[in-house]
Amino acid sequence: MTATPGRSEFAGLAKLPWSAQILLSGFLGVIGAFGQAPYDQPAALVIALAGAFCLWRAQADRRAAAVVGLAFGCGYFALALIWIVEPFQVDAARHGWMAPFAVGLLSLGLALFWALAFWAARFVSHATFGLVLTWTAAEIARAYVFTGFPWASPAQVAINGPLSQLLAWGGPHAATFALLLSAWVLSLSAGRILKAGQALVFVAVLSSLYAPLMRPMAELSGNWVRLIQPNAEQHLKWQPDLAEVFFQRQLALTAAPAQTADQVPDLIVWPETAIPWRLETAGPALVEIGRAGNGVSVVLGALRAEGGTLRNALAVIGPEGAPQAIYDKHHLVPFGEYMPFAGLANRLGLSALVAQAGIFSSGPGPELLDFGPLGTALPLICYEAVFAHGVNAAPARPDFLLQITNDAWFGQYAGPQQHLAQARMRAIEQGLPLMRAANTGISAMIDPAGRIISSLPLGQAGFIDAPLPRPDPATLYSRFGDVPMSVFLLVSLVLLCLRQTTVRWSYSD
Repeated sequence: MTATPGRSEFAGLAKLPWSAQILLSGFLGVIGAFGQAPYDQPAALVIALAGAFCLWRAQADRRAAAVVGLAFGCGYFALALIWIVEPFQVDAARHGWMAPFAVGLLSLGLALFWALAFWAARFVSHATFGLVLTWTAAEIARAYVFTGFPWASPAQVAINGPLSQLLAWGGPHAATFALLLSAWVLSLSAGRILKAGQALVFVAVLSSLYAPLMRPMAELSGNWVRLIQPNAEQHLKWQPDLAEVFFQRQLALTAAPAQTADQVPDLIVWPETAIPWRLETAGPALVEIGRAGNGVSVVLGALRAEGGTLRNALAVIGPEGAPQAIYDKHHLVPFGEYMPFAGLANRLGLSALVAQAGIFSSGPGPELLDFGPLGTALPLICYEAVFAHGVNAAPARPDFLLQITNDAWFGQYAGPQQHLAQARMRAIEQGLPLMRAANTGISAMIDPAGRIISSLPLGQAGFIDAPLPRPDPATLYSRFGDVPMSVFLLVSLVLLCLRQTTVRWSYSD
């Protein structure tokens, strides 16, 4: 039997008991997750990825390679997405028991994409560069399949350094490719002294993950925006005796005077589901909001019913207290706002589960809102800011991105910080400023380079008056989206397959 090319260098790994290899792969996945917020150690991810490449090369067949990828993915996603337990603790007596299953099943489901990448890489080529390609392709699939869930993408760890600016050129999957490429370079040098060229590439990439961004500060538009953060904890938010307290708090923050005459806001933004009433029945409250705005429009999130359906909406409230524009969230959270395959679940007698999963209806799709002198905005409600290609689907290029969210569901640790990182990614990809008002934080004004100009920390009630930056010229990613990267991967994989076929024919001759 002909030995697998390159396996001899990893004979030590191959001699480990099978169970030890799987445990090692899972452990490396856990280490890699420390690259994500709130830990923010991107070197941990690069080193863990390099270890995964080494383990892949040590496997004898596709099935073994797939199991290694599955173990690595399970370890990585279990830690990176540990915040998933938080929504189940809001009503722990009823839902707390589900939390471990939610983390475990979600981690396993996402790890299957990486297992497929490890399997496909061995099918395409015995060269580890094939895994760089298939792993990146798996991340693209993870962003789209079954409505997508690209949370904790490897690209996310690069947000604080210059490598993050690659997002403007090729989006999140180009940044993922760059990280995997650097890990591949490191894996080639395992067990021997780094070659000069490999060392240069690895050090350059690793340094860029930690180096400060040196781009000039964004030019300001001269407009100011007030972001309201009421800090209404999720388990308290809808209690009748406290709902009015949180509403009055937001009114007071809205009406508070600016620090200087130059900082008087031109727009005020409240977070997602900011009022305890349905939009169509909130007339008196909307009048109070319009009055508190003192002539300035107020953006807020609210639930609304239409034609027997319930929608998660964003409304622009004018000075007279009437909605001037309404946007309905179109990319809903599966199992949170709606139940996938609800019809089938009802037929199977799981109607109670369908009801608990949410009964929201989706809006028609992305749309722009006109804010006069400030320009046009693409509204994003919570989860919608996770999807780079979703933001790219706007009907025209806006002047800024506007996100309202209720990150109280995510707790006070990893979830809100990772959500903020993804919002910063969207700003870079589009070359647009992004403002976000979050119920419990982190509310922030973000410039087109992904820098936070001003913010309110987690768990603090208050407001910030922040200057609105001007947009950058349209980025390459905003023009072409994921198409260039997808074509590059497809062509590269085809060429690797052809090369592998040629090698097999030469061996047979």
